[in-house]
Amino acid sequence: MQIIAGYLRKVFAQDKPLSLSASICFEQSYSGVDGDSASSTEVYALLSALAGLPIRQDIAVTGSVNQQGDIQPIGGVNQKIEGFYDVCMLKGLTGTQGVIIPAANVEDLMLREDVVAAVAAKKFHVLPVTTIEQGIEILTGVRAGARDADGQFEAGTVLALTNDKLHHMAHTLKEFR
Repeated sequence: MQIIAGYLRKVFAQDKPLSLSASICFEQSYSGVDGDSASSTEVYALLSALAGLPIRQDIAVTGSVNQQGDIQPIGGVNQKIEGFYDVCMLKGLTGTQGVIIPAANVEDLMLREDVVAAVAAKKFHVLPVTTIEQGIEILTGVRAGARDADGQFEAGTVLALTNDKLHHMAHTLKEFR
C-alpha cells in the first residue's frame, strides 16, 4: 500500500493534501508464483472508484507498479495468461477478452499453441503496458490525461475525474474540521 500511496501523492498531491483512506483486498495464493502481481490492479480499482468509471470485466490484469506508475515485470506470466484464456474458453470466447501484462514480460512469453492461435485470430488479446495510464485507458475506455503547463488535468479524463474527487474530499475534510 505504501507504493500505491506514493503513486497517488506523486500524481494528485500537488495542490492539496490527500485525504483518502482505502482498503483493497485481493485474495492471493503464492504457490508457485511469487511477487506483488496485483499492485497495478489495486491502483486501477482505486482510480475507477474515485473517478466513478467502471472497469471492463473481460480483461484480466497482472503487473506490479512502482511509485512513478511504471508497470514492472511479474513472475508466471505465461501461466496467468493461459489460465485466463482457459476460463474464457469455458465461459465462451467473445473476441474481446484478454490480459493486460507488463511490457517488460513480452520477451518471456512462451504460450501454448492454442493461445497463440487465438491471439493471431484476434479472438483473445495480450495487452502489454508500461504505465498505469496505458492500463486505465484500456480498462475504462477513457483517456487517462496528463497535467498541462498550468498543472491542470484535461477535463473528462480519468486523472481529472480522480483529481476532482480528491479535491472535493480534501475540501470536505477541511470544512468538517
